Amino acid sequence: MGVSRLRTLRHRPLLVALAEVYLDVIAMNRTVANIFTSPYPTAIQTSLESYATIARFDPSGKLIAAGRQDGLGVIWDLATRGQVRWLEGHVKGITSIDWSQNSRYVLTSSKDWNVIIWDLASDTDPPHRQATIRFDVPVVSASFHPRNCKIVLVLLSSGEAYIVDLRKEYRGRYELCEVQDESDDEGQMNRSRAVFTAARFEPSGKHVFLGTSLGYILVFNARTKTMVARHKISGAGIMRGLEFVASGRRMVTNSSDRVLRQFNLPIYPSPTADNEYIEQELEPTHRFNDPISKVGWHAMSYSPDGEWLAGGAADDASHKIYIWDTAREGLLASTLDGGRELLAYVHWHPHKPSIASVTNLGNILIWHCPTEERWGAFAGGFEEVDENVEYEEREDEFDIEDEADMARRKMLEEEEDVDIEDGAVDSAISAVDQSRQPSENDEDVLWALEEPDDDAQGWKMKVILEDEQD
Repeated sequence: MGVSRLRTLRHRPLLVALAEVYLDVIAMNRTVANIFTSPYPTAIQTSLESYATIARFDPSGKLIAAGRQDGLGVIWDLATRGQVRWLEGHVKGITSIDWSQNSRYVLTSSKDWNVIIWDLASDTDPPHRQATIRFDVPVVSASFHPRNCKIVLVLLSSGEAYIVDLRKEYRGRYELCEVQDESDDEGQMNRSRAVFTAARFEPSGKHVFLGTSLGYILVFNARTKTMVARHKISGAGIMRGLEFVASGRRMVTNSSDRVLRQFNLPIYPSPTADNEYIEQELEPTHRFNDPISKVGWHAMSYSPDGEWLAGGAADDASHKIYIWDTAREGLLASTLDGGRELLAYVHWHPHKPSIASVTNLGNILIWHCPTEERWGAFAGGFEEVDENVEYEEREDEFDIEDEADMARRKMLEEEEDVDIEDGAVDSAISAVDQSRQPSENDEDVLWALEEPDDDAQGWKMKVILEDEQD
């Protein structure tokens, strides 16, 4: 970086002091995120040897939970890159992992037919089991309700989906069943053979989305457990995965035809006494695929703002992550190459441009954006130059301003009217946060909050070091 050459000035001691202060500020702000960094990760920052098959960031972005094929779960601290807790309870491979909204509870599902909820606030090792939910077949996936970790959505390998409510008043297992249309015998016969292959809560928790083996998306009200919509996805085939943006208004699907489809979701009405539902075919706004190699997809994940989509390719030759710009007609922005270890899973960091991808050998790759120091980001009007240039100062550029004039100017600035209806308020309260606020009159949201969980902010996790475990 070039440094401007200044001529000898009569106020040189003052300039030297200012320069020293400025350099100190630069040093203190080295960890501040650069505003000119890429909005998506571009390089591997570190690799965690975890023998994992799946890994997910917690909502704070400080921890990452990994599930292994031998049934062991591991909690990593990203700041120290150390293993801080071990979840020993399953005897077969872990199939899914989920976090509660304040990261106190971790949910793991397994091929051993069990779903376990772990309390990381406990002092025991392994952590205390808050609940163990057992089924009669292997569990494909399980996830917490976004607003209450006492409500769990479970998908079984037999193609059945359940909402398991652990609260005292609503305790029970509620199966989600598709409504059969008796007026259409052929349609009834076809849909009766369909099984559920993907299940997710949408971010508000009001609805459950289920993908079927016949290319349908079914929408259920989480409170009443009734179907409110059925969407046909033309040409999709078996639905293998569902992901939502944080606002819940957009969804992307992964299907057996090796195409990721993004949809804008309609607003679903409240359940009626006659259990009426919407029958509608959804048209995707974007289709994401690899037109050359025609690879399938193991997983996909949105960026925190929903502007970028990462797709983990099921490539049998390399570890590839595709990044698409959803705001610009779904254009392919970049392809990340992680080497020869094939990709098994991918998850985007909840707050920053970072991605965790899992290899078929169990390593967790943490992707980030390498940053370079840009002085122009710290001082308005400061311009970076590649070469030294001759600087011509103005005659009054370094004159010391009279204190009386400074005080008078500050008084005038304080008396100016401030427009508080501009973008400052809009940037402080994002549309995503507004959409996640529960409505006072929405019974479908308040139902989940009637018996709240104890996953409150401020809890502390005891760190168990590896030698202590030994």
